[in-house]
Amino acid sequence: MTLPRTLGHDEIARRIPHQGDMCLLDEVIAWDDTQIQCQATSHRAADNPLRAHGRLGAACGVEYAAQAMAVHGALVGERLAGDGAAGTAPRAGYLASIRSVTLHVDRLDTLAAPLLISAERITGDQHTVLYSFSLTAGDTALLSGRAVVVLDASALALPARTPA
Repeated sequence: MTLPRTLGHDEIARRIPHQGDMCLLDEVIAWDDTQIQCQATSHRAADNPLRAHGRLGAACGVEYAAQAMAVHGALVGERLAGDGAAGTAPRAGYLASIRSVTLHVDRLDTLAAPLLISAERITGDQHTVLYSFSLTAGDTALLSGRAVVVLDASALALPARTPA
């Protein structure tokens, strides 16, 4: 099966747990097994659910990156599973940690250009994945960092402690 390399908002929403206004991405521009690029304009929306006190802080860009990682995981999973995977309920992943996050701007809502969200899978297995991510608007770097996504939290649970 060959999946389209570009997807619109509705196709993204079918693949991630984020629905309604919380699905922030407009389009998947390109993807392969290791990376994804998405575009979003929701940072300019007055009713963006991440806005607080009349503004959208730059740290909210981490959520845009997390959604790009989620759709990337879904697309790669569909490709590996074959034709039967498209349209299945999205698998829940958990953002376990973010590291080395650098904010280059204070706010996202003042930017006129669309956001370009890039994420690259650095390493991982069926339980956890390490991504690097960045957001830009035109030639302006907005933020960058790394994130660990846990795909199967039950598999990572510590064994039960036995009484001493």
